[in-house]
Amino acid sequence: MRIMESRAQMRKEKTMDRIGGATGLVRRLMLGSIVLLASISLLAGCGRQQAESPESSSSADVAESSSRAGSSCVIVDDAFSNLQMTDPTIPVYDKYTLSERRAKGLTTTMPDLTPYKEGKVVYLTFDDGPDEKNTPAILDILKENGVQATFYVTGQHAELHPDVLQRIYAEHHAIGNHSYDHDYKKLYVSPETFLSEMERTDEIIHGILGVRPLILRAPGGVIGHFTKAYDPALKASGYVEHDWNVSSADAAPNHPVAQDFIDNIDSQTDKPVAAHAAIILMHCSEGHEETVKALPEIIRILKAKGYTFGVITPMTPQPW
Repeated sequence: MRIMESRAQMRKEKTMDRIGGATGLVRRLMLGSIVLLASISLLAGCGRQQAESPESSSSADVAESSSRAGSSCVIVDDAFSNLQMTDPTIPVYDKYTLSERRAKGLTTTMPDLTPYKEGKVVYLTFDDGPDEKNTPAILDILKENGVQATFYVTGQHAELHPDVLQRIYAEHHAIGNHSYDHDYKKLYVSPETFLSEMERTDEIIHGILGVRPLILRAPGGVIGHFTKAYDPALKASGYVEHDWNVSSADAAPNHPVAQDFIDNIDSQTDKPVAAHAAIILMHCSEGHEETVKALPEIIRILKAKGYTFGVITPMTPQPW
């Protein structure tokens, strides 16, 4: 009898061990799932988080309060009704591509907006990237100095270096559209060919980040390229274009060096046109190592002049 009771007790203990082991496994799996979900949420970035918010939270007041609370970016709502903001440090994106907006019957037209008026703001802008060398070096310098910037990227370079594009987005810089491959002959045939290139690049950026820009820069600038037909076409497609009022001249053909860029920006930011909003043109693609060398001193000079650093958005004042 005692032998039978002992065996029964052993079977009971083994059963409890198996139950306890299974319970522990379930707990570990649940904990792992929680950690995984939290990691996915962090990696998703501001675009995906805000895109999943209830429609009632997409008002202009909520967007403005989230900006004041330190949000990394603002995602426009379905009607573009939350675009009018007063904080020039918050990037703005759309969770839809233009083709998705059209398919859903949503507006694609940019509303009339009031530009930022307060403060003395400088906008560092870098065209033609991202590349695998100079863009990461520039991002390192910006991070070290606590400065945000705007990167006007080409679709071709975004395809080649999606990891660098993801870093730009993750570090809360603004991303703008700079065409697919910077080919003037294709771009400036008509407003339709121009917008076709921009939509192609939007699709690439959206495929990498889950958001698309609302800002763009015409390669070479609008002077000599745009006719009167371009501006209404861009507005109807929800884009705002910005040129620049300060040039580093780092793309000049005579191979200038870092000190030339520093001197150019130093002198031009003393002019009245840059007193309120200085939009500075630089480049971050291959061949622009001298821009990387110049950047720390450029930032130091701009801080000494009392500028704060913003990112280009649809509310950024035009440079002229």
